Amino acid sequence: MDVATLAAREAIRDLVAAYAHAADRGRFEDLLALFTPDGTIELADGRTFAGTAAIRDFLTVSAASLGDATGSRYVRHHVSSHHILLEAPERARGFAYFLVVTERGPDHWGRYHDECLRTADGWRFARRRIRVEGWAPGSWAGGRPGKAR
Repeated sequence: MDVATLAAREAIRDLVAAYAHAADRGRFEDLLALFTPDGTIELADGRTFAGTAAIRDFLTVSAASLGDATGSRYVRHHVSSHHILLEAPERARGFAYFLVVTERGPDHWGRYHDECLRTADGWRFARRRIRVEGWAPGSWAGGRPGKAR
């Protein structure tokens, strides 16, 4: 493996970590900067949020729902087993597992499938597919509408 490949993989790992930290802190503008301008978030229930405004709305509604359901917006995303496939010097796919914890404990878990592009500003998400594979009884995620896996 050459240095350019190693550097790309590390930059993509940092991109995924930056997403988790920005989401957990409610820093949605920082999170939005991690996407290409036409980037998307896709959920298993068929909803797709394309572009900055749509992703911002999705995040805002999700944060409000979490606060309403739990009385707190405390959330922590734990990401593991990150597998990165460089398809070209400027394009990659990544797969990772996630576990989300609230003040109540483990809430939900699943898998990310990312398509990333190298831009003038560094690696960015072009497409992030989020698949929730399970949730704890009484959890925030378990009580949300459209929780298709």
